[in-house]
Amino acid sequence: MKQVEKSDIELNDVKDFESITGNGLKGKINGEMHYIGKKSLFKSHYEFPDDLIHKFQNQGKTAVLVGNDKHIVGLIGLRDKIRDLSKSTVKELKNNGIKTVMLTGDNDRTAKTVAENLEIDEYYAELLPQDKVRIIDELLTKNESVAMVGDGVNDAPALARSNVGIAMGAAGSDVAIETADIALMHDDISKINYLIHLSNKTMNIVKQNVAAALLIEISLVVFAVFGFVSLWMAVTFGDMVLTLAVILNALRIGRENSN
Repeated sequence: MKQVEKSDIELNDVKDFESITGNGLKGKINGEMHYIGKKSLFKSHYEFPDDLIHKFQNQGKTAVLVGNDKHIVGLIGLRDKIRDLSKSTVKELKNNGIKTVMLTGDNDRTAKTVAENLEIDEYYAELLPQDKVRIIDELLTKNESVAMVGDGVNDAPALARSNVGIAMGAAGSDVAIETADIALMHDDISKINYLIHLSNKTMNIVKQNVAAALLIEISLVVFAVFGFVSLWMAVTFGDMVLTLAVILNALRIGRENSN
């Protein structure tokens, strides 16, 4: 796109555009249907540049084919850039006892290269959206609590199926953000660890508040039965003071995480 912007190339209008989930795109240019995507998108009679495809795959790249109804006209090698903080994020997740699994539509060689680089526990490659959902279901049947992180259209079904769906908000597609339970508004994957830390802190403080409220209320009831607590004391300590204590304790969430 940057190269086209720098040049004097004129772009043609695309008619009858269609996104084929998990496989690629198609549309008519100058009345002729063109396709771009995986090898499975094209019919078997095509003469595929298998040597070039294997060359790209050996380099850890995903081969994207471009063609029309007659033959293949081009080949694009794509490789996702690993986010700068990905490795440290995965390491911290594993240190916290969280198993990491990568689900991708890329070929196995590309997936293996990325998984080994990031030291991910398991990876599954060449997946369609329904395959990602199937693997999430398999993890759920093992009584695993599953959090799914994604940003694309193909991730949306898996985000919906997991216990907690987390969308990368800055770079995510609209359907992924709408489907997810949580949207990270910065394109910073390390925020996942911050999110887990914040969630744990929140649950701990909620448990503290509930336990303290029950203990104080039960104590006041017992003391009131034996005449040690008057009505005004019960209202003051059991209502006003307890409410203020719960609110002040909850404020620790923001203060501790901001540090």
